[in-house]
Amino acid sequence: MNGPASRGADAFRRPHWTPVAATAIALAVAALLALPLVSLARIAAIGDAEIWPHLAAYVIPNAAAQTVLLLGGVAIVTTAAGAGTAWLVTTFRFAGRGMLLLLLPLPLALPTYIAAYVYGDMLDAAGPVQSALRAAFGWQSAGDYWFPPVRSLPGAILIIGFVLYPYVYLAARAMFQTQCATFIDAARATGATPTRAMRDIALPLARPALAVGVALALLETLNDIGATEYLGVQTLTLSVFTTWLNRGSLPGAAQIALAMLAIVAALIAFEAYGRRHQRYQSVQDSRVTAPVALHGSRSLLALVACLVPVAFGFLIPTGFLLREAILRSLSGGIDPALLRHGLTTVTLAACATLVILLVGLAATLGRRLVPGRFVAAGVGIATLGYAIPGTVLALGLLGPLVAIDDAINWLSLYFTGASVGLVVAGSSAALIIAYSVRFLAIAIGFMQAGLARIPREFDEVARACGAGPTKLVGDIHLPLLRPALWGAALLVFVDCLKELPMTLLLRPLNTETLSTYIYQFASRGNFEDGALAALLIVAVGLLPVARMVHLAEGRPAARTRPAK
Repeated sequence: MNGPASRGADAFRRPHWTPVAATAIALAVAALLALPLVSLARIAAIGDAEIWPHLAAYVIPNAAAQTVLLLGGVAIVTTAAGAGTAWLVTTFRFAGRGMLLLLLPLPLALPTYIAAYVYGDMLDAAGPVQSALRAAFGWQSAGDYWFPPVRSLPGAILIIGFVLYPYVYLAARAMFQTQCATFIDAARATGATPTRAMRDIALPLARPALAVGVALALLETLNDIGATEYLGVQTLTLSVFTTWLNRGSLPGAAQIALAMLAIVAALIAFEAYGRRHQRYQSVQDSRVTAPVALHGSRSLLALVACLVPVAFGFLIPTGFLLREAILRSLSGGIDPALLRHGLTTVTLAACATLVILLVGLAATLGRRLVPGRFVAAGVGIATLGYAIPGTVLALGLLGPLVAIDDAINWLSLYFTGASVGLVVAGSSAALIIAYSVRFLAIAIGFMQAGLARIPREFDEVARACGAGPTKLVGDIHLPLLRPALWGAALLVFVDCLKELPMTLLLRPLNTETLSTYIYQFASRGNFEDGALAALLIVAVGLLPVARMVHLAEGRPAARTRPAK
């Protein structure tokens, strides 16, 4: 073929730098995750002959057991609350359903550590709940209470589970609305009840979505450090933190971190196993499941069942924060340091978001322009960063950050004769790098989804017209990617804003963010003084949740069917 199209394609292929640049970018983004893990393994291999016997005998077995029990309990709570509420609001129409569609995803705006601080203060011996119970029933001692203390493993399971269930809810609702609609409508036509349709059709078809939602919730649980520490649950994550900072043993912390990576690998394998048959579930159309109308007591029961998780996961904690923030501000005024810490938080999150967007955009565009297994594998490795707990990433980044500082100091000594100190590891740059490694997966995911909606024919037409890679990206890809870029920026910014484990471990001296500011108050036992900062984090976190609700509920309403 010698026509204009072939000449345009040849012109497009002429720049030899395109494959080289795409390969280099893929290697770079893969190294963002690979280098910390290699450094972690090297630190762990050094060993610590003095502390390892103690860790192996007393720390790791108990921490591993507590971690597994916590993950198992959170999986049960998130599955029951998330899948149950998704089924109710999708299958039935009842009083308050429209309000619940807006409320059910809201706990995602509340970090688990803030929820733990709220319930710890509300339910401890000096809190308002126990004080009211003592006044009402005359209780005097802990033996008078029939419920377990909130600072316990069951308390942590319930609190974390009610905050993280929206991961399962959103995935299950999307599946129930669309992919299951055809089969469920056919089952109803044959006389199947909604309960039987759920048991025999909806749940089996939704298993891939449930696996993804549960895996995300468990990865967030594994990353948590503030909630488990405050509630007295000695997880592996907390053990890494205490071994590193309290015992001063980097090798011991690295060895515990490697044990955590085994759990991460198991969760990733669980998610992949749950999606193994997803290719068979491709029957979809534009319709959504027609909800069955409920009336009377059944409508009330459905409303209460859906209100319970959202009340405990968002409404009660947010109400407590609002009350405390108002009381503290009226009585003592607003802490002047809060504005400074807020500006620091916003600046760090904005810088990290910009870096993540640029790196993610380069990686995804490189994969689009140069399709191939090698580039795809490099970008795929980079997306695993979100699965690695923040404490593990922070520990693994120490070696590469110090190596960068050593190189900078060597160059400074060579050219100026003076050392410049810890330029990267001792500054906020370490936090920006850590945020970038962990949250790059979010940006890549958004941008890959955005690029998937741009037909390949657009690229072919541009090539036929003689457009090179730069013009193709600038005139076609970037304008069409704008919604995906805004969505990625919003979610990454909020995640950086509320990140606690990496910030605690890598922040420079005398640097506080809103999350560490709240942590300091909670550590001293007066979390209420940080209620305004916590409320600010929750308020900002509502922005991406509102966007998700808008996208998820933006479909045409389905026809309502009367209950049989």
